Amino acid sequence: MEYLFPEQVSVPAGKPSPVALHFRIRQDLHINSHTPRSDYLIPTVFSIPEASGVRLESASYPAGADFTLPVDPATKLSVYSGDFAIQAKIVAGPGDHLVEARLRYQACDQNACLPPKTITVPIDVVGK
Repeated sequence: MEYLFPEQVSVPAGKPSPVALHFRIRQDLHINSHTPRSDYLIPTVFSIPEASGVRLESASYPAGADFTLPVDPATKLSVYSGDFAIQAKIVAGPGDHLVEARLRYQACDQNACLPPKTITVPIDVVGK
């Protein structure tokens, strides 16, 4: 999993502002969508730490694509693969905030899922 961009955004201070966050999943993997079809699957979730000077008001995730594993063709999973974007709405205080947001996900290949992982999503947010 790789965070692509943006590295910096300027937003009006104190006002909810849209930011599109772009990610890329390695070619031979997929990750569970934000709304996996089974309770035991770990959803993809974007978050911003509370003490960052920036608040995550909301996040809209893309719809997952149907995916079936060769070992269980009757079960359809909801996954992301390739490139995808999360549409976040953030509220920043005035000034420059280096935000270390997080994306928690679980990657899988054709045969098995890896342990859940969290990556840092660094964004320099300037509230004007």
